[in-house]
Amino acid sequence: MTASVNSGNDTTIFDLMEILITADIFNQYQNLNKNDIPPKYRKLFGVSGSNPEIKRDIVISEGILSREMGIENAYEILRSNPFVEMDEFGQRLNITAIGPAAQWFINKTGHERISGNPSLAYYYEQAGTEGVSYSEVRERTPEFEESGDYLKAKINEIIGDDEEMQAARDLIIISAPEEIEFSINDLVCTEGQENTLKKIKVAKEHLDYLNERHIYEFGKLLFIGPPGTGKTSLALAMSGALRMPMLEVRLAMVTSQYLGETAKNIDRIFDLARRLAPCILFIDEFDYVARSRVSEDNSAMKRAVNMILKNIDTVSFVKNGVLLIGATNHPQILDEAAWRRFDDVVEFELPDLEMREQILKKITSLVECNIDFKNLAGRTEGLSGADLRILIKESIISVLMRENHDYCISEEDVDSGLSIVAKRNEIRFNGR
Repeated sequence: MTASVNSGNDTTIFDLMEILITADIFNQYQNLNKNDIPPKYRKLFGVSGSNPEIKRDIVISEGILSREMGIENAYEILRSNPFVEMDEFGQRLNITAIGPAAQWFINKTGHERISGNPSLAYYYEQAGTEGVSYSEVRERTPEFEESGDYLKAKINEIIGDDEEMQAARDLIIISAPEEIEFSINDLVCTEGQENTLKKIKVAKEHLDYLNERHIYEFGKLLFIGPPGTGKTSLALAMSGALRMPMLEVRLAMVTSQYLGETAKNIDRIFDLARRLAPCILFIDEFDYVARSRVSEDNSAMKRAVNMILKNIDTVSFVKNGVLLIGATNHPQILDEAAWRRFDDVVEFELPDLEMREQILKKITSLVECNIDFKNLAGRTEGLSGADLRILIKESIISVLMRENHDYCISEEDVDSGLSIVAKRNEIRFNGR
């Protein structure tokens, strides 16, 4: 996105014109808000903090463009454009006539930039431009509340100078939707897993209806299945699909060496989730609850476990926007007290032949392959999705280690990857 001094390449010109036209449209239409600005330009337009408000009129100066975009001497780059002027005193850049400027822009760039800019889409739809839908562009544009900047500001606001809350926050991995690298489309899900996501989406769209009818027991999910079958991956992908941040907690990590703090930390974690809502609270290693209830003699640990169960009772997706997901590799050891707190159990099994073939194709979608996927799926019976990812990763490394560097995965590379996965699993199981 940056440009060197006096750089006049087309990309920089179009970036600058998009910025100036967007600012002009935003100033003109008071009904547009911060989420009508493309994420890449929000900071430039003054969107920041946990309660951001854009102050109109937006002013775009050479100084702002230099500081926020790394573009120097913007007016020199645009000087030949008849629709741009600069106030020499304030170094402010303006569009002289929005109609001709917008027509020039779409003639030069087509619909590509409009499809990622709600403000532009709004203007062009109002102007009757064929094939432009503001609602569609707005729907697929991430909201500011989904960004890492917003989440960080909100967390800082909640925690403030409270050292105890900061200690609890350090026990959690918190991710904004925009920070999660893969989506639900990157996964191969079972019908049951897909239906669970659909139900949550429907509930999210009808929270008022559910609240009015006191249907609160919804949105506490228990993911069960062997390691590597996608429990954490689906939880992360749901963050993007539902546009909610995710708080990931591993119960074994929460137990402090100072046991008296453990129950308090659990309480603080749930409190943080409620105050960050809407969000996903993902509790991994949930079987730790059952192990502690059965085997721990320490009264402080028992209090901590009881605190977990008590807090689970106080969160609700319908009432306070917290979607709770517990995950365990050992569902058989969960007792009734744990089981009854979840309204939906989602199974994760080792992938069958068809799923393994689909997973392999997904993993290799960005690399060149010369392999028989159906045959490879047949050779990988008993492997988890995580194992298949390791297999392909090792196959790619095998390709890169060859001298000819043709960057195409061959059967020979796959054999190398399979042997490494087999060795890993042998070490794993022999070590038990």
